[in-house]
Amino acid sequence: MASHEIRIDWNKTLREEPGTGHNRWHPDIPPLVRCDPGDEVILETRDAFDGQMGPEAGLDTVAAPDLDVVHPLTGPVYITGAEPGDLLAVEILDIRPDRYGYTVEVPGFGFLRDDFPEPFKVNWDIADGWATSDDLPGIRIPGSPFMGTIGLSPGHELLSATTAREQALLAADGFVLPPSTAGAVPSDPRLAAAGLRTIPPREQGGNVDIKQLGIGAQLLIPVDTPGGLFSAGDAHFAQGDCETCGTAIEMRSTLRVRFSLRKGEAARLGIRDVRFSREDYYLPPEYAAPRRFFATTGISVTKDGENRSEDITLAARNALLNMIEHLTERGWTRQQGYAICSVAVDLKISQLVDAPNMLVSAFLPEDIFAS
Repeated sequence: MASHEIRIDWNKTLREEPGTGHNRWHPDIPPLVRCDPGDEVILETRDAFDGQMGPEAGLDTVAAPDLDVVHPLTGPVYITGAEPGDLLAVEILDIRPDRYGYTVEVPGFGFLRDDFPEPFKVNWDIADGWATSDDLPGIRIPGSPFMGTIGLSPGHELLSATTAREQALLAADGFVLPPSTAGAVPSDPRLAAAGLRTIPPREQGGNVDIKQLGIGAQLLIPVDTPGGLFSAGDAHFAQGDCETCGTAIEMRSTLRVRFSLRKGEAARLGIRDVRFSREDYYLPPEYAAPRRFFATTGISVTKDGENRSEDITLAARNALLNMIEHLTERGWTRQQGYAICSVAVDLKISQLVDAPNMLVSAFLPEDIFAS
């Protein structure tokens, strides 16, 4: 077994150090490291906004960030023997957090973007397994670091199919960031013009934002191009199961992973999307399933009384808006409440079958409030 490393200069953005990664998905991006199954790989990763939201960044930056540079990923890593139809197992061995994190509410972005048009920022101090902030006094968020964006490159055929389906969605007024050469790394025009943006999750992973994918998790990804081409970035110190404002506690990190191959398993079993597993809690049980909580609910009925049959998105919005209202009753501003939801509140689908009204519950762990 060998060990490989991709180190970065923390003082440089990806565009200033393009030999360390990429911010588009394309199967022709050259790998930075080649490894064998069983090898360990260490990757240092930049934060989601590639340094724009540092401690000194003000609301003017939050109001108009450069979204063309989101997300800077470290990689790709070529895994010898990985072929389309295989299933790649990624074992998360370690994620070392930075000492600084942030949560931002960017106008025009986030699940409740229509209700929160103004910029907002929380600066977090990370130490001893907790995140605290003068911007949210009296709150401690327990850490469970994970990679927000982690995955493999699609192959050429899936790249074309994905581009076509997202262009169709964009034409139908869907929220899509299409391919763009602006800010693209690599800047090679052929790759930049066709590379997929990193905002959504797709078949080979990507911006999955699954908080259970911390240390001890095993991520299973169907391979779609030779070598798999693994990359990661966009580390989170903690997140609610919703990341509703569009950001968690964002940070830089050092990731250590180990790969193994299950030859032909994705093709044999028809596995098209990522799967994952754990053998132990991702957080201490009292935080993974809080012993004390307050919950709000939402159903698929608009505030003015229109019933939208089986609309789980509307139910989730209502649950979150009701939770934010609850937090304002406890003395927080609406923007603070929105941030608290993003980093600590878990959305759960309570029922899908009692048509016409879906029901979503939002769980607020009471132990995040310091006594």
